[in-house]
Amino acid sequence: MAVLIAKRQGFGLLRVLLVLLGVSVLCSVALGTRKGHATLDHRSHRHRHPGHLSLHRHRQRTGKEGQVLHRSKRGWVWNQFFVIEEYTGPDPVLVGRLHSDVDKGDGTIKYILSGEGAGTIFVIDDKTGNIHATKTLDREEQAQYTLTAQAVARDTNEPLEPPSEFIVKVQDINDNPPEFLHGPYYARVPEMSNVGTSVMQVTATDADDPTYGNSARLVYSILQGQPYFSVEPQTGIIRTALPNMDREARQEYDVVIQAKDMGGHMGGLSGTTEVKITLTDVNDNPPKFPQSVYTMSVSEDKVAGEEVGRLKAKDPDMGDNGLVNYRLIDGDGMSMFELSTNSETREAVIKLKKQVDFETKRSYTLKVEGSNPHIDPRFLAWGPYKDEATIKISVEDADEPPVFIASSYTFEVEENAPRGTPVGRVHAKDTDVANNPVRNRYMIPRYTDVDQFFSISEDGMIITNRPLDRETQPWHNISVSATEIGGHHQDTKVRVNIKVKDVNDNSPEFATNNEVHMCENVAPGKVIETVSAVDKDEMAHRQHFTFSLAPEVAHNQNFSLKDNRDSTASIYVLRKGFSRLTQDVYYLPIEINDNGFPSMSSTNTLTIRVCSCDSKDSILSCNVEPYVLPAGLSTGALIAILACIVILLAIVVLFVALRRQKKEPLIVFEEEDIRENIITYDDEGGGEEDTEAFDIATLQNPDGANGFLPRKDIKPELQYPIRPGVGRPAPNSVDVDDFIKTRIAEADGDPTAPPYDSIQIYGYEGRGSLAGSLSSLESVTTESDLDYDYLQSWGPRFRKLADLYGTKDCSVLDEDDGEDS
Repeated sequence: MAVLIAKRQGFGLLRVLLVLLGVSVLCSVALGTRKGHATLDHRSHRHRHPGHLSLHRHRQRTGKEGQVLHRSKRGWVWNQFFVIEEYTGPDPVLVGRLHSDVDKGDGTIKYILSGEGAGTIFVIDDKTGNIHATKTLDREEQAQYTLTAQAVARDTNEPLEPPSEFIVKVQDINDNPPEFLHGPYYARVPEMSNVGTSVMQVTATDADDPTYGNSARLVYSILQGQPYFSVEPQTGIIRTALPNMDREARQEYDVVIQAKDMGGHMGGLSGTTEVKITLTDVNDNPPKFPQSVYTMSVSEDKVAGEEVGRLKAKDPDMGDNGLVNYRLIDGDGMSMFELSTNSETREAVIKLKKQVDFETKRSYTLKVEGSNPHIDPRFLAWGPYKDEATIKISVEDADEPPVFIASSYTFEVEENAPRGTPVGRVHAKDTDVANNPVRNRYMIPRYTDVDQFFSISEDGMIITNRPLDRETQPWHNISVSATEIGGHHQDTKVRVNIKVKDVNDNSPEFATNNEVHMCENVAPGKVIETVSAVDKDEMAHRQHFTFSLAPEVAHNQNFSLKDNRDSTASIYVLRKGFSRLTQDVYYLPIEINDNGFPSMSSTNTLTIRVCSCDSKDSILSCNVEPYVLPAGLSTGALIAILACIVILLAIVVLFVALRRQKKEPLIVFEEEDIRENIITYDDEGGGEEDTEAFDIATLQNPDGANGFLPRKDIKPELQYPIRPGVGRPAPNSVDVDDFIKTRIAEADGDPTAPPYDSIQIYGYEGRGSLAGSLSSLESVTTESDLDYDYLQSWGPRFRKLADLYGTKDCSVLDEDDGEDS
């Protein structure tokens, strides 16, 4: 146990007692200084605390006068203490004890601890100052704790000494084994590598303190994988330990590496990892054919390009190292067979280059070489990296179809030959060893002779079925098949080309059928046309045509013909004075003969049209239309007539449409004049108080009008002023008859009034009139004692009213009233 005493000027002494479990020596005491230097005072309190250390720090300064100035001393400042980790005892670990010289033991001093873990991990007895660790400490979780100690008055909490900071370090023990963080590992190394070739490096980590003891000092060793591999103890590098490791013998190795701390000594902790090492391939094996001789067979009926057989050289190497290229290097069948390599299976494929024939050669020999294209120069001594094999190919006999003697046939037959005429003979033979006969098996496939012009006999003779026409089809290309009797019904075909020979059976004719245009003023003796001829028959080298006028026109006075003896003839004019009005077209029959055998002739008509020409004999017009106008109408005239008819029809339709329209009134009204209209309403009105059912503006007093309507047919030159009396009410004593007469006279004398009779409607009835209302609507339904006899004196215009409301009608109404009562 060690007691550390620190002294601070102006304060009492604070003693810190640090107990280290398991050791009895002071681990570390450090003095912290800012500026200047520290000194240890061994004299202070040595007599009271033997074996104790008293720590004092001071700083000296020299003033200007040379005097020495003393700085206040700061005591009991230390750096760190150690506590062993992973303590598992039943009681808390005593870390240390705080004690102040001012503590008299009466309980007035209170010790306070603050900082990392204070109150949770580290607790202090505020009376005694003992510090305990209440929890197990793990250096790998936290390596050190920074704490602050202070002594204060218990009653006032006033600090008796300044606080001081110290560090508690957790002392490491070997409690963590090494770990391989990146395992398992995978490595590759070429096969046949030399001893000591580096494979890979593995690294383990140890969480223990590498600066304290051997807890983190690791040593590597191999537990599995010997004797093929080894590992360096300090670096963890894995190396090959055996030479000539062959991938073809063994490709993968499982190696276990151990890392042990404590320098590998007993008691150290260890960790392991697995390393899977794969040997990569190198080209260390040459290709080898499993057999030295291969036998194959091919039927003679196989065609070129068909496969005959396959072979493959074995190479245990992989990838490009195991590739094998094949080639034919010798043999009598190199011209008949070819070799290729299958890209997927890497096999050598033998194919037919030409079709073989059993009857010609029955066996072939080939020599094949297989070699590696990629050779590793390190292993050249292990070569050669190639191998050879022999292939023997036997040809098998096949039942072959018959073969025609010729690859194709060409025959000729004259056209128009009668049915059954022989054309030519084809012949097929059997090439097999048995030489089976071929008979009664010739036929012409119908698709090559759709119209069935030919047939074939049992002995191969082709004959015609009908006469042939060279001009329709000069060549006939057919096929003939032959099938052997008693075989496998195999057949073969041959092409037969039949040419139809020409016979002079077509008459010559004009090469062109164009009209000849001739001017009216043509001079006699002028050539107007040179004619030629053609013949559908085959034109021989010496064939030519002769021309002559037909006998019926041989002595005509208009034209003559001269045979040019080169299969052409010239047409001459014999006279002048041709006129289109007299005759515009001439027809000249010409006889044409060929020199075939038998000779053929025909009569062709040459059309000559007379045309109008200018002085330079340039044709102006050959149209005869102007001369037939008197007998008919031209197209332009017909179009003009049709246009006139269409215009007349349009005028008639427009007139009818206008007639159907309603005549417009002669007076221009701002609104529709309803005096001549009857408006029918299907609903019952609301009585005299209803002013919304219809427009009653037309029933207003005309005396209130402030204008007049102008005439539509006669526009007034001057505007008449409003007549006096219009617009003011009539006097109470006005006579209705005089009033109406006055209005009629004014209307008759007004040039702006309508020229027709009209009914003037007045809504004003005067004031105090004995007649009351002029309306007859109420006279029928109301009892009235009025006398209507005065209506008889109003004139003929009121005669109808007088008849309706006279004495007779009134009596009738009275009788009706009496009956009702």
